[in-house]
Formats: sequence, C-alpha cells, structure tokens
Amino acid sequence: MGSNSRNAVPGGLTTVGAKMLVALTGIALILFVIAHMLGNLQFHLGAEALDSYAKKLKDMGPLLWVARIGLLAVFVTHIGLTLALVRRNSLARGVLASNEPQIRAAGERYVNGYAYETATTASRFMVQTGILILLFVIYHLMHFTISPDETIPYGKVHQMVQTGFEDTFTSAVYILAQLMLAAHIYHGASSCLQTLGLRTRSTKAGISKIGIIVAILVAVGNISIPVAVLAGWVPTS
Repeated sequence: MGSNSRNAVPGGLTTVGAKMLVALTGIALILFVIAHMLGNLQFHLGAEALDSYAKKLKDMGPLLWVARIGLLAVFVTHIGLTLALVRRNSLARGVLASNEPQIRAAGERYVNGYAYETATTASRFMVQTGILILLFVIYHLMHFTISPDETIPYGKVHQMVQTGFEDTFTSAVYILAQLMLAAHIYHGASSCLQTLGLRTRSTKAGISKIGIIVAILVAVGNISIPVAVLAGWVPTS
C-alpha cells in the first residue's frame, strides 16, 4: 500500500480508515433518508395518518433528541472526512490538480482536462451535490422545524406540509434538491459498498443496480409530495 494511504487525515485516522468511516456514515445516512421518506409518504394517507406519525415521534421525548444528535454526528463526520479526503487527493495530484473554482465547479479535477472512462457524472460531482444537499438540509430545517408557519396550529403537520408546498418556489426548491440527492445516492450507495469490500467483479452489476433503484425510489417518493400538493391531489381527511 502506498505512503499516501498510510498518512493520517485529521483525527489521526489513516486514509483507509477515513474512507471506511465515510462509507459507514454514508450507508447510515441513506438508511435515514429512506426511513424519513417512508414516514413522510404518510402525507398521502391524509392528515390523521401524518399527524399521528409526527406525534409518535414527539412522544419519544429525550430519545428523539438522542437520535437527532446521533444523526448530526454522523452527518458532520461524513462531510468532514469527505472534504479531508478530497483535499488529500488534490494534494496527491500535485501540479496536475486544478484549484480554479470555476473548473472544480464543473467537475474537473485536473489542470488540462482528463478523458474519464469509468467515472460517471454523478461521481465527479459528489462534492458539489453534497454541498447543495447540506444547504438544502439547512433550508429544510428552517422551513419546517426551526421557524414553521405560526398561523398553523401546533401538531397539524399535514396542514403545514400542504401549505408549504402550495408555494411554487418552495416546491421547486424541494424537487431540485431531491434530484441532487438522487444523484448523490446513485453513486454513493455503490461507492460505500465498494469501500467496504462488498462490490466485487461478480456483484458489481447488482450493486450498481441497487444504487440506481434506491436513488429513483427516494426521488420519486419525496417528489411525489410537492407534486401532489401542486396538482391538488391531497386527501381531505
């Protein structure tokens, strides 16, 4: 193994150890996204179903905050180690690495361009989509959690979601964010499994399909909510 793999990243981890943690936290975040989507899909069952689901979460009390803090720790670890690894890879390229913001924003890593044969567009833009997802999470928290619509009675989650997505701009932001998330999951799912040694020559095709399927299901599931509101397909009870 090369010396680059033995060098420690912030926190005293080796590059291999950091990649393993990025993979594990990535899988944890994907599982959370799926669980979060399944809970939110109860919007289509009507106000009683979604409001009851939200109340059950609230009734968890301290356990809910433990889960939130744990999720935050996973999220921060995933982002922090990913950025550290990206910087390590950039330094390893030396003079060949491109540090121009406009070039890096276009998914290019090298000064003079590179004929990518195996890297997909999703893989080249993982950092960019990750940053956009982070910004969306902050927006999402501000929208529905930190500063919700005070004109809506407490506990009326279904009404809050419906009112929020009746605004075309808000729905557009959510839909675009879900497309970014799908692109991130598409490459991230298979990349995580590869890092953990589960993506071999015999399982490569199947794992790639898993990434595509999960990405599509998450995108369709989450996008279905603002689309239903805008189209007027909202249950009355």
